[in-house]
Amino acid sequence: MRQVLEFNTRWAFSKEADCVPTEMPNRWVWVNLPHTWNNIDGIDGGNDYYRGTCYYANTVDKVEWLPKADQYYLEFEGANASATVYVNGKELAHHDGGYSTFRVNVTEEFKNSEKPFVVVAVDNSANETVYPQMADFTFYGGLYRDVKVVCVSDSHFDLDYYGAPGIKVTPKEDNGNWTVEVEVFTTNAKENQTLTYTIKKPCGCVVATKTVSANETKVEFALENAHLWHGVKDPYLYTCEVTLNDETVLDNVSTRFGCRTFRIDAEEGFFLNGVSYPLHGVSRHQDRWEKGNALSKEDHLEDMDLICEMGANTIRLAHYQHAQYFYDLCDERGMVIWAEIPYISKHMPTGRENTISQMKELVAQNYNHASIVVWGLSNEISMQGSTPDLLENHNILNDLCHEMDPTRLTTIACVSPTPIDDPYIYIPDVISYNHYFGWYGGDTSQNGPWFDNFHKKNPTVPVGMSEYGCEALNWHTSNPSQGDYTEEYQAYYHEELIKQLFTRKYIWSTHVWNMFDFGADARAEGGENGQNHKGLVTIDRKYKKDSFYAYKAWLSDDPFVHICGKRYVDRVEDVTKVTVYSNQPEVELFANGVSLGKQTSDVHFFYFDVPNVGETKLEVVAGECKDESRIVKVDTFNEAYRLKEKGAILNWFDVEMPEGYLSINDKISDIMATIQGKIVLGTMMMGMMKHMSKGGDAGSMAEMAKSDTAKEMMGGFTVLRIASMIGGFLNIEITKEQLLDLNKKLNKIKKPKK
Repeated sequence: MRQVLEFNTRWAFSKEADCVPTEMPNRWVWVNLPHTWNNIDGIDGGNDYYRGTCYYANTVDKVEWLPKADQYYLEFEGANASATVYVNGKELAHHDGGYSTFRVNVTEEFKNSEKPFVVVAVDNSANETVYPQMADFTFYGGLYRDVKVVCVSDSHFDLDYYGAPGIKVTPKEDNGNWTVEVEVFTTNAKENQTLTYTIKKPCGCVVATKTVSANETKVEFALENAHLWHGVKDPYLYTCEVTLNDETVLDNVSTRFGCRTFRIDAEEGFFLNGVSYPLHGVSRHQDRWEKGNALSKEDHLEDMDLICEMGANTIRLAHYQHAQYFYDLCDERGMVIWAEIPYISKHMPTGRENTISQMKELVAQNYNHASIVVWGLSNEISMQGSTPDLLENHNILNDLCHEMDPTRLTTIACVSPTPIDDPYIYIPDVISYNHYFGWYGGDTSQNGPWFDNFHKKNPTVPVGMSEYGCEALNWHTSNPSQGDYTEEYQAYYHEELIKQLFTRKYIWSTHVWNMFDFGADARAEGGENGQNHKGLVTIDRKYKKDSFYAYKAWLSDDPFVHICGKRYVDRVEDVTKVTVYSNQPEVELFANGVSLGKQTSDVHFFYFDVPNVGETKLEVVAGECKDESRIVKVDTFNEAYRLKEKGAILNWFDVEMPEGYLSINDKISDIMATIQGKIVLGTMMMGMMKHMSKGGDAGSMAEMAKSDTAKEMMGGFTVLRIASMIGGFLNIEITKEQLLDLNKKLNKIKKPKK
């Protein structure tokens, strides 16, 4: 009978060692798994977190701990990004890919040693063969998921095929009738052995069972009156158990599965079990404050609870394979899942084999999860333009997914400027776009019309929104504007995007970027370096930003009401706007006990003008739900609410802005609307383009920047913001003096008439 033991405690760890030790080190640091060496330096900014090879060492106590078995495997659920496994000094395996399970047969070494000595060299160094290498998140190194010892008989279910579970369950529907095909994969099975297949309900009741010869590794059951897995409304899961038997049970495997059909229609969107089922949810990264990616089950569970509280019914698990425990939670909670590999941002011609192996692992390990409906081939991979090699790589991955799994569809996440007739968008079954109109340039109002134009020109291509969002920290204002990093602008942005995206039925899915703030050590934005702050919830999961409640108002059935701006207490204006979110039809706001009136809204957002005198206690009532807050009248703006970026070239409030004249705080589109502005700005841009043309990647980006979408986005940036972003991204040194000189020139040009 199979036994699986956790092998997580008391590992010796070293970041300084430069070779594989031959015996247990006595001066290394003791750690328990999961563990990462980048939990601190991976989120503190500077893009200087340690990337290299570190070593883990442990011994196996055969007498006290290890049960007797015919064969032993070490199972690693996540070692980022490459790992080499040694036992008793002998190299047994090497694995490239930091997010999937892999196993190593250690039978001979474990049996021939009284105290087997295990060393794992884990490497997250930069290279040109293992994905990811360029992306907007920290590549945390380490043994950051569980390590286990799997003990089995000589005859057992397969443990050598791409980390797969050895069992494959395929529910099939035909005119309302369901059958379940179960296939298992065995190693060293004998003629006199048998396989017993059993299907059970969640309560444990047996639905069907069969005992057959061990060479009959594929059977089919008729499932009468099948109870369907229907997303968050009814995530019903059956269990399939299979035992390999001699006179006793030699080995066993089990998996849960769900019976469901789905389709994605270019005109009508997503359907689950024949019923329209609009998909609105979030993307998720797997890291946390001062933990990095070394999460506990409790951490994963809290993430799922927060996503469910918001009312989401879909998650894009970006940008890599997530923990099996989290996929299990997705099945249990009824989430519809987009699962993908980290083929992201930069296509590497030398990395093709790694995309193939990571895709094989993703599909093989996750085939049985009812929650997964699409396999993601890549994310923003055409950032430097589509090439023949990139297109061929995508065709190989697309065909591989369909060969391994004919039951699901494929998709990609396109970078915003990708032309809507680029040949690579026609490779997968469905596509999605990552758009940031209203944050990275452009305007919030452009999002819906862009999709209308795409849909008009590609009426047979199902299109979704795979990323959209904007950053918010604890900065505040009564006059939010693009790029100010305030909680108020983030709330406004998501209000506008919700209204545009949720009302277009043909958009097959929407995924907010991101559910949680996450580590991105290269980032230096918003006054807190080392993070991407687009999350609806902070990286420590302690604060739900106002935008979280905007989605809850649209998506959740649990009655609630929320007053926005609780962290924005001190206000200078005599009358201030207070926003309320609720999924109730009517809300009433009270200021110091005096009603300011009742409001109804068909978009779940309510706006009140509140007199601001002295200290005001605010209370809102919506049915049985209540919430409260407070504001205080002050004479001068509280500078603690104003963004002051660390290491910024200039802060926006340091710029001279004479009334009626242009400045570097104006949008490029407004500057380009004047002849003089075109000349001044054109001179600056020509200098940048010359720099960009020096490199192949930069040159390709320059070509992509000529697309209509890119031009629209660029027009929405202020000169100051785009200078700081492009300067950092292309490694162009732009000085404070250069920007101030440009500002002086713009200060002489009158603003265009609106």
